[in-house]
Amino acid sequence: MLGLVPKRILIVDDDDGLRFFYRRALQSAGFETQDAGDSVTALSLIDEHAPDLILLDLDLHDGHGCGLHEELAAHAHTRQIPILIATGSTQNLDHLRVSCVLRKPLSLEQLIEAAQQCLRMQAAKP
Repeated sequence: MLGLVPKRILIVDDDDGLRFFYRRALQSAGFETQDAGDSVTALSLIDEHAPDLILLDLDLHDGHGCGLHEELAAHAHTRQIPILIATGSTQNLDHLRVSCVLRKPLSLEQLIEAAQQCLRMQAAKP
C-alpha cells in the first residue's frame, strides 16, 4: 500500500523564532515545510514548486506581506493556493480573500487545526 504524500506548507514570516515554531509544529503534524523571511524569497520558492498552503504574515519587515497576497491572487497559477494569515494586526481582514485568519499569539494546536481546515476547505472546492 502506498502512503499519502504529505501536504507542503510555505511559511512566510520575517521572525526567525516564529518560523522555527511554525515549522516544528507543522512537521510534527506530518506536513512538509519550507520557509521564507521575505516576499522575494517566498515568490521564488512558489515559482520553483507551488505549495499546498501558504502561511503568511501580513506584517513583513520588507512591507510586502499584503503585496505578496495581492501578487498571488492576481495570477491564475497561484490564485488557487489557499492562504492562512497569521497576524498580530487587530484590523478587520474580511476584505482579504484568504482561507483562514489566525491572530497572534497562537498555539501549536490552533496552527495545526487551521492548516488542516484550510486544506480541507480547498479539497472540498469543485
